[in-house]
Amino acid sequence: MTATPSNGPLFLGIDTGGTYTDCVLWSEGGGEKGTVHAKAKALTTRHDLAVGISGAVGNVLEHAAVDPADIKLVSMSTTLATNALVEGQGGRVGLVMIGFGTDDMARDGLAKALGTDPVVFCPGGHDVHGNAADLDLSALEAALPELAETVSGFAVCAYFATRNPEHEIAARDLIREKTGLPVTASHELSARLGGPRRALTTLLNARLIAMIDRLVAATEGFLAERGIEAPLMVVRGDGALISAAFARQRPIETILSGPAASLVGARHMTGLDNAVVSDIGGTTTDVAVLDHGRPRLDPEGATVGGFRTMVEAVAMRTFGLGGDSEVALQEGVLNPRLILGPRRLVPLSLAAAQHGEVVIKELERQLRAPNAGRMDGRFAFRTGVPERLAAGLGKSEARLYADITATPQPLDRLLASSAQNATLKRLVARGLVHVSGFTPSDAAHALGRQSNWNAEAGRLGAELFARKRDPKGKELADSPEAFCERVLRSLTRWSAEYILETAFAEDGLDGASTVAHALVQRAVDSYPGIVRLSMALDRPVIGLGASAPLHYTGLPALLANECIVPEDTDVANALGAVVGQVRVTAEVSVSQPEEGLFRVSSPAGLQDFDAEEPAIAAAQAEARATVADRAAEAGTDEAEIDVHTDYRVSVVQDRRMFVEAHIVATASGRPRIAM
Repeated sequence: MTATPSNGPLFLGIDTGGTYTDCVLWSEGGGEKGTVHAKAKALTTRHDLAVGISGAVGNVLEHAAVDPADIKLVSMSTTLATNALVEGQGGRVGLVMIGFGTDDMARDGLAKALGTDPVVFCPGGHDVHGNAADLDLSALEAALPELAETVSGFAVCAYFATRNPEHEIAARDLIREKTGLPVTASHELSARLGGPRRALTTLLNARLIAMIDRLVAATEGFLAERGIEAPLMVVRGDGALISAAFARQRPIETILSGPAASLVGARHMTGLDNAVVSDIGGTTTDVAVLDHGRPRLDPEGATVGGFRTMVEAVAMRTFGLGGDSEVALQEGVLNPRLILGPRRLVPLSLAAAQHGEVVIKELERQLRAPNAGRMDGRFAFRTGVPERLAAGLGKSEARLYADITATPQPLDRLLASSAQNATLKRLVARGLVHVSGFTPSDAAHALGRQSNWNAEAGRLGAELFARKRDPKGKELADSPEAFCERVLRSLTRWSAEYILETAFAEDGLDGASTVAHALVQRAVDSYPGIVRLSMALDRPVIGLGASAPLHYTGLPALLANECIVPEDTDVANALGAVVGQVRVTAEVSVSQPEEGLFRVSSPAGLQDFDAEEPAIAAAQAEARATVADRAAEAGTDEAEIDVHTDYRVSVVQDRRMFVEAHIVATASGRPRIAM
């Protein structure tokens, strides 16, 4: 299909997911929803993202037969940051806490998120009005020579830095001078109070920088090779667009990027104003609600991987359920159900497709054994990331990592003891090693319902699993095919439960415990009791994802609602990436440290005034100027700016007393395109 000039400028949308990279070529002309000129998929290649991107984009350009110079905007969404947090992956980061104590690490999950990464405490910080305590960075300076060799970046958080960032800036400049490594300061990410959660957000941002940087660099490199000279945008977690340069510095804002793009795409494709959107990928299922044509935003900040961040994003619930989810058996019960996820495995069928007969040969060897083995159908191989990212490994980790190669090796021959299982998990968490095993994608291949990869490997994996025994000593299934059917039914059932969990949570209930209640379970199963129970959502479900037509056909029977799977559901994220707008905010506060003194706190620093009106005017002007600069940096030249001022006052003896004012400036507009 060839684009014509009447369709207007061409836009290229890319979505880099955990398993596939999707691409779509779209223009605004040709109808209310524009025109999709071509679409394509390619496997995401984590060791070199440019390979997957070039495969998808190359296929689209070849199919559409367009001149690359006609493409005026490139926009991408990604689940890489989301998946990394769900799977506990990311670079090793040095956390610098200024003005905080060790007790603060126990708040908001900060210690759990830090894990074994190093932390340095320094005296300093500010009070609520921006007045400084004495800063002493000697502990940081002493630690930097060693940290420079063992971490991939730094996160800096100072007490009340949102009211005065000078101590964070001093630490940031020192680290950059001494190490040259990336540094994230908390005031750059959020203006909210709450130091430990701000530190958590900053830590996660620093952990993701290398990953997003590789993605952007790979994309920019490929576009330059193909002669596409167009601005590159990235979808943020609230569905808005930001420039690639902006995303490189603030990758935490791209968590839920893929799901946010899918919501924008779902609304665009269906025209529905009210719906529950469920997007199933290889690693996760993301469920959110459309209300009056807009995605609901989470006012408390996005929660991903069990961590509540300060990132404004769609009110999306992310579950570790996808086509590549690990299949396991529930433990400790007589009648175990299948457990899917949350960990992603490389499907056996995909491993076999990429590595020839190696995987098939080992699966057949394991099947010849008289009894099922605990590690049957499991392989490990390197992800292919640069060797420098393996810095800081412990002795046991380094030894095992040295034994693992780029070719899949069966775990029953690779691991010498059960203790090495934990070591392997740590290597996986660092993003250095992949584990391959049986997944729903393998079940679909074994049954002939998918044909992307090697179906024989999927069937052999199913045969190995089916002969395992439950606590009663009974084999899990009579045949590999029966086991595969059970896996696919389980995936649809888990999907229904996660959709209901999200809906109950949106209604103010404890979603997980409500879904687990016997009455809800009976209603979903249409249990034929004396009391007949039924349940339905108040709006249809939009099913997104390449495997949605396979896995969501059984949803209407479980949810008693229509499930709409749009025609271009397989590239919903990529389409959503090019139909959105740039939207950024800037926040400034005005406080009264003492009567008659009005202090403006902004990212630029402090300003003092002796009257309220000039302080408010200066704060509004600062917010407007800051958001205009951010909008230009984020990628739009025609931003509309709205400034909102929220006052906090008290009345004492009929006299108005100013307490505080909070100014939020918002800029929005379509991204700039190549001329």
